[in-house]
This record gives sequence, structure tokens and C-alpha cells, in this order.
Amino acid sequence: VTYAVVPAGPAGTPDAEAPDALPRESSVQLAAEVLGSEYLIAQDLVGNYAKDLGYASADEARAAVSRTVLGRQLEGVAYDRLWDFYADTERFGTENAWQVLVADYVTTTDGTGIVHQAPAYGEEDQQVCAAAGIPVILSLDEGGRFVDTVPDVAGELWSDAGKTLTRMLKAQGRLIRQASYEHSYPHCWRCKNPLIYKAVSSWFVRVTDFRDDMVRLNQDITWTPENVKDGQFGKWIGNARDWSISRNRFWGSPIPVWKSDDPAYPRIDVYGSLDELEADFGVRPTDLHRPFIDRLTRPNPDDPTGKSTMRRIEDVLDVWFDSGSMPFAQVHYPFENREWFDQHSPADFIVEYIGQTRGWFYTLHALSTALFERPAFSSVVSHGIVLGNDGQKMSKSLRNYPDVNEVFDRDGSDAMRWFLLASPVLRGGNLVVTEEGIREGVRQVLLPLWSTWYFFSLYANSAQPGGYEATRDTTSDDVLDRYVLARTRRLVTEVTEHMTALDSTLAAASLRDFADVLTNWYVRRSRDRFWAGTEAGDTRAFDTLYTVLETVTRVAAPLLPLVSERIWKDLTGGRSVHLEDWPEPDELPADDRLVEVMDRVRQVASTALSLRKQSGLRVRQPLARLTVVSDDADGLARFEDILRDELNVKAVSVVELTPTSAADAGITRRLTVAARVAGPRLGKGV
Repeated sequence: VTYAVVPAGPAGTPDAEAPDALPRESSVQLAAEVLGSEYLIAQDLVGNYAKDLGYASADEARAAVSRTVLGRQLEGVAYDRLWDFYADTERFGTENAWQVLVADYVTTTDGTGIVHQAPAYGEEDQQVCAAAGIPVILSLDEGGRFVDTVPDVAGELWSDAGKTLTRMLKAQGRLIRQASYEHSYPHCWRCKNPLIYKAVSSWFVRVTDFRDDMVRLNQDITWTPENVKDGQFGKWIGNARDWSISRNRFWGSPIPVWKSDDPAYPRIDVYGSLDELEADFGVRPTDLHRPFIDRLTRPNPDDPTGKSTMRRIEDVLDVWFDSGSMPFAQVHYPFENREWFDQHSPADFIVEYIGQTRGWFYTLHALSTALFERPAFSSVVSHGIVLGNDGQKMSKSLRNYPDVNEVFDRDGSDAMRWFLLASPVLRGGNLVVTEEGIREGVRQVLLPLWSTWYFFSLYANSAQPGGYEATRDTTSDDVLDRYVLARTRRLVTEVTEHMTALDSTLAAASLRDFADVLTNWYVRRSRDRFWAGTEAGDTRAFDTLYTVLETVTRVAAPLLPLVSERIWKDLTGGRSVHLEDWPEPDELPADDRLVEVMDRVRQVASTALSLRKQSGLRVRQPLARLTVVSDDADGLARFEDILRDELNVKAVSVVELTPTSAADAGITRRLTVAARVAGPRLGKGV
């Protein structure tokens, strides 16, 4: 019986120590009359190899099946090895090799239903073979070239040896089919060369010993977005495996481990300080990097012959181990600053993109759990990915994003900052960077705030001879002043709550809405008062707008640091808005009822203006009457004069909402399907 096995490529066959048969699925042996042998192929795939085995058609091949067995029935059955490179079982420990194994990951969707196992070049292969007592054997050196144990291709690069090995298989009559398949393959992201997945010796942190502690301590961390805690990060640490921390590189932090160079006299020394190194080697290193640290050697104390030497292992630490050590390494803990570190750990806040749930967030959490049994940080924002204007990850080589310097020169750096902080990216979503999106923030927030400040300074300077120096005042009884002050108080409350919850997106939304209220309602509706100056002794509008701008710039400072700084300094003459205290809501008067009603007035005005536009009636054209049907008629009636002026109508009638009044006013209810939402679910039926 011949096993029909599909390897990943001929270069991997010298290390193949066992084929796999799929358990619980049917396999078949079929008689190949032309070739005079039987071949083991998965039942579902027999027809695919009809011509290779000498049959005229797939049906003929299936009809020639001689017997059928299950994969698990073949488990442990020995077979003749493909090559004799590792036949010396005493030398290579291969006494358990070359037997049929079973594994759940093997499928019958393609190939032959049987795959070869090379434990040195595949994680699943290694797990399956390790369970069967089959060792890892490396036929490739660190450069990807075959070693001397495979003499026919020794010294050849793995990617070049395929032709030689294929010729050898043909000569032995063991090649059933030769074909090329197009499939994805890993390449180096820098040099674009193909890579191989190869087993290497490594040093590990035994994460599995404290994995449960990591899961428990994760519950003490505030995550934004919240779903990351038990989702992407929680699932990752809940299934965390031991962490390989050594790398076969020259540059990096050398692992402080010295090992005997004679296996007959084994010894391992781990050093934790310069004092310990000096005590054993007689010198105090001034540079802990390679190659200097590698020059420290000494006789092996456990070798009575005195011939073996303690040498540092060549590996360096994974850079993620360095980054995970940052909280304590930056202050030279534990050699210095013990008290400071204990008082400042865990960190209050960190931020990085969502991929760091498997990177920096993970290494920080793992090392802090192992060393201190506490989280490394208390609060974290795990933002999404910033994408180029083509929807792909930003890349210097692709140049798929606006030139940052051009954006700064044209729109200012606050525009870019606002674009990022106001976007869903800080709530875990992805963000496509476009010039239009950046300019939208300028139009909606930066220009309105700057224009309001310019408006204020212009009219305050001309309000009276020598200008008027406004002061902070919240006592005005003017209804628009009271409204904007109460609205500012609400802004302070909302932004404080959102920023405390690490949600800059909602904080920005509150500021954006307020900018519209300030410019398109308060300032516009109050222009006559500013134009009049202070000749009549009325300074309420100036003092109110001063109070609002001074408060708003403090609120906006984290989101718009440069614009807020400029406005605040010019407004107050102070040193810096960033040295001021965060505003408190109690600094401003509260009037929730006024805010509710005035917001309703603004809504009515906006709706009426839309109706004018739909009907082709310009605002300059006066209309006889506006009828408003509302469930708060008494509240709206107080501001009929504002609606008359805003909408250019002779009369405003506010009617309490009842079934009768709604019908009399021609108000009906109509349901409209949201096509964008329903379309993906209902298709063309929307």
C-alpha cells in the first residue's frame, strides 16, 4: 500500500517524520491496475487522481476502490520512510517516527486527505508529533540552507533545493504528480523576500503559571472601548501561552544568562546586577551591549577539569520584553526609586491602537502581574487603525495620506488633532484620513470659535472710546444671556463627564453642538446689542460673551490646545489657559427649563426654514402666519417674538398638541424605511 501524501513542497520532505490520516473520516485504498499498486487516498478525493493512477475517468477510479478504512484504524501503523537521512534512530532519536498519526485539523477538501508532518516547520505538526514522541529535527541552518545530514542538497538554499529533491523522487518512482499551486505565502514586510516557519531554541516566560491572575487583574482596568476588556484583550490573555522572549539577533538587550560550553558539566548562571557580574568576572562592565558583554567569560566552577567555560548565550531579549519593562526600568527599579515606583504604579492612563492588545498592553500586563501581582495601568484607550485615503493602512511607500506639513500649513495642527479626537477611532473604530474630513472640523468648530472671538474683540474695542474691558459676570437677566450661560454650564458638565470616561469623541460632539449654538443662535440673535455698544450703559452682552468664551476655551483646551491658548490669552491677558483650573459647572447659573424651551425654539426655526426652502419661499419674503403645534405650547409661546423675527412672519400661533389640533394643522404620521440600514438585510425588496 502506498500513501499518497501532498507535501507543502519538496524542500520540506527530508524532515517529514510522519503522515497524517484524518480521524473519523473515511479513507480508501484503491487498486491502480496500471501501476500495479494500491494507493491510500481520502474517499472524497479519489476521483481527482484518476489519470495519475492510470484510470480513464474519476468514476472508473472510484469503481476500482478495493477497501475502505477510517483514519483512526490506521493510527500507529508503521510505513517505509521516504528518505534515509535520519534512519539512525540512536543518533537522531527517531525510533517513534514513520508511523501514521491522526489529527483533527486534517481535512478532505483538497490534496489527498493525508498530509506530511515536519515538526520543525509547523506548529500543528510539532504538537501532533510531540504527542507521539517524535523529536524535532532541523535540516536547515539559520540561513535557510540544508545541513550536512542531507548530503544531496547540503549547502543549498531551501528555495533552490526543490528541483534536486524532485528529481530524486522521480528517480525512486515515488512522485505521483508534480504541479504548482497558487496560494498565499509569508514574506518579509521590509525586503519582500519569502520566509520560512522554522523551530528555534528559545527562552520563555511561563505565562501559563499566572494566566488566571492576569484574567483576574484585568477586571480592575477601565477599558475604552469597554468591550475590549472581556473581548479582544480578555480572550487573548485567557488563552495566553508561554511567551518566547529570546531573539537570534545582534542588536538588543542581551539576556544576562551564562551557560557552560560543555554539556558534560552543565551550569547556568543568571545575573541581576552589575555588582553580581563584577563579583564573578572581576570587571565592572561599562557597556552591556554586544559584543562587549559577550567578552565576559570565566571557568566553569562545576567542571573539575577546568576545561569548560561559562559563556553568555548569544540571544537578546524580545523588544516587547523591553517595552513591557518600561514602567520600572525607566526609573532604574529596583536599584533606585523603590518608593516612587510603588506610589506611581499602576499608571493612571495609557493609549495605543487596538493591535497592542497582543503587544504593548499584553507585555505590560504580563510582566506587572508576574512581578508585582497588580495591573500595569488603571485606564486605557485602545483606538482603532488610522487608514489612508484609499482605505488601506497608512504607508510611506504607498503615500496614501495627506502630507502632514501641508495640512498644518493650511489648516493648523489643531485641525488634525480635532479630526482624530472627534472621530470614532478613539472608540475602537477605524478612521480614513481625508483632507475633506479635516476641513470639516475647521468649518464646524475652529472657525466658529475664532470668529466669535474676533467678533467680540472687534465690537468690545469699538464699544466706547478706548474700548470696553469686559469682566466675568453671570448675573444678566436677558433671556439670551441666561440661555447661553446655562448652555455653557451644560457644556462643562457634559465634557467633564465624557473626558472622565475617556471618551473624547462625545466630548468633541458636545463642543461641536455648542459652537453652533454660540455662533448661529446667541451671537446672531444678539448682534444688535453688540452693535449698540455701551452708550446706553448696557454691558451685559459683552460681559456674558466674555464669560462664555473664557469658560469655553478652558473646556476646549485639551481638544484644541493652540486655538484655545491664543483666544484665552488675548481675551484675559493671562499666562496660559493650560495653567488654569478646569471649570466647574457651579461657576455658571443653571436653567434647565430655559435650555429645554429655547432648544425647542431653535428646532422649530430650523424646521420652518427647511419648509421655506422646500417651497421656494425666501426668508426675505414675509409670510402671514406660522402655526406651531407642540406639546409645550406655553413654553414656546413666550418666544413668539423670536420666531416672528427669525422666520419673517407677521404672526405666530402656538397650539397645544391634541389629536384634533394636529389634524386641523394637517399634521400626519408617516413611516419611512431607512434604506441604508434595511438594504443590506432585505436586499432589492426595500
